Amino acid sequence: MKKLLNVLYVTTPESYLSKDGMNVVVSVNQVEKFRIPIANIEGIVTFGYVGASPGLMKLCADNGVALSFLSPNGRFIGRFQGPVHGNVLLRKTQYQIADDKQRALHYAQLFVAGKIQNYRTILQRFIRDNGSNGKVESAIKSMEVSKSWALNAKEVPSLIGVEGDAANTYFGVFHNLMLQRKEEFPFDGRNKRPPKDAVNAMLSFVYTLLANETAAALETVGLDPYVGFMHALRPGRTSLALDLMEEMRAYLGDRLVLSLINRKQIVPNDFVTQGESGVVMTDDCRKTVLTAWQNRKKETIVHPYLEEKIPVGLLPYVQALLLARAIRGDIDDYPVFLIH
Repeated sequence: MKKLLNVLYVTTPESYLSKDGMNVVVSVNQVEKFRIPIANIEGIVTFGYVGASPGLMKLCADNGVALSFLSPNGRFIGRFQGPVHGNVLLRKTQYQIADDKQRALHYAQLFVAGKIQNYRTILQRFIRDNGSNGKVESAIKSMEVSKSWALNAKEVPSLIGVEGDAANTYFGVFHNLMLQRKEEFPFDGRNKRPPKDAVNAMLSFVYTLLANETAAALETVGLDPYVGFMHALRPGRTSLALDLMEEMRAYLGDRLVLSLINRKQIVPNDFVTQGESGVVMTDDCRKTVLTAWQNRKKETIVHPYLEEKIPVGLLPYVQALLLARAIRGDIDDYPVFLIH
């Protein structure tokens, strides 16, 4: 099993990344602020327009460490990756599946049905822990129907429509899951590009983190993160990562955001409105979310398919590994991650 390593998040806009021997060095205004051995990290994610030396990029490439650049608001800009060492036969099979409408549809159905089922499980847990709620119970019933439609969809466009309807239903009752400060964090459904409220700003941010880590996991197991089965192919778009993360959004993303709100770890003043950028997190808020994200990754769960304890942070890697095994034909089908 892969070892869970740290991801280095660089949030100070004036930072510059360089190398010193086998160490990554973070400097601000030519003053060293932090260093870490390259062997201790599996990725670097920067926010803002951070500089990086060619020597640092080579150090990352030589050690299989992905270097990702995000805007201050968490929007993906680009990703530097060293030489690909994936299995060419595995990728060839992946491309064949992507070109086969029925085989691609099958995987897409699994991703979407898993996502919808995890939506339902989160809502069912809310009812179990907090008692009856008519709107939430109605959403649970609606999504059971949506899951059935997803598994019986005849083509990817109709499947995407089912997924969109289920997401609207889920986010239509999402505010009920906020047990604290509901009035201070109004939420009227999912919106993005730009996010119009604090909750959507956090959701977009953690989804970006998840997409980045899922893309890195796919690279690690030898799959091409840019060629997916459901999300359209576009230059620079990690379509397969977006496909695979669907089943993990609620578990890794939504629950983290709800926890931050319900535990009062964030306050309304942690967010500001910036014109076309919509509502964005302050630097301190971003650090709070990143700390919670890193701590969450250290928690352990028993994986429902492997029946082994794993750190939560390895979930994208495990699912990528299982997907690779399914594509190779080592296992009968892809086992979607379902919350238990």
